[in-house]
Amino acid sequence: MKSGSCVVFDLDDTLYLERDYVHSGFEAAGRWTAQWIGVADFAGRCWSGFIAGRRQTIFDSALRECGQQPTPEMVSALVEIYRTHTPSIALAPDASETLNAISHAGSIAVVSDGALASQSRKVEALGIGSIAAPIVLTGIFGGEFRKPHPRAFQEVERRRPAGAYVHVADNPLKDFAAPKRLGWVTVRVRRRGGLHCAVENSGIAADYEMDDCLGLPEVLARLGESI
Repeated sequence: MKSGSCVVFDLDDTLYLERDYVHSGFEAAGRWTAQWIGVADFAGRCWSGFIAGRRQTIFDSALRECGQQPTPEMVSALVEIYRTHTPSIALAPDASETLNAISHAGSIAVVSDGALASQSRKVEALGIGSIAAPIVLTGIFGGEFRKPHPRAFQEVERRRPAGAYVHVADNPLKDFAAPKRLGWVTVRVRRRGGLHCAVENSGIAADYEMDDCLGLPEVLARLGESI
């Protein structure tokens, strides 16, 4: 890896397991329902639904299972609690080791999708503000600029000029199309337990693939011969 290159990381399921954030959010929602609605084991019911594959109506379903009739106001309050809670998450050990290893050789940045409130709190909880700049959260621009729109990647180029860019991410359905068009090198982390670990995209494949971040320094060293 040459000192003029920039490694741009995705956040969820790349630097930590997103399911840890989901579990943390359910616990926060569970504390709220226990205090204000008198519902027990709301978090556990949400988590069971999540493990079963439920996503969009998970709060509605959990409330019904607890004998409550969900209302739009109640569900909106739960979503707000979920998104704005202080998450109990940490960098995956391999990610922490890799960030430390490569931070001395070049620059590090982050591009992440998702609700702005939740992504901002994830960044704070993971403590990556001291080593990554810029941290571009697509929620700042609006929903139409979520990946695979190139705006966030172009923002990195504007704010962090570099001789070459490497994007490290997990989701082949949205993470690699834009950086590839911009001429970036792409690396997929197929992390065990990641929500998109088994997802494939026959139309767009990353240039490199690995199970975690530990193989990244070696890839960057090889790329250093040509970038």
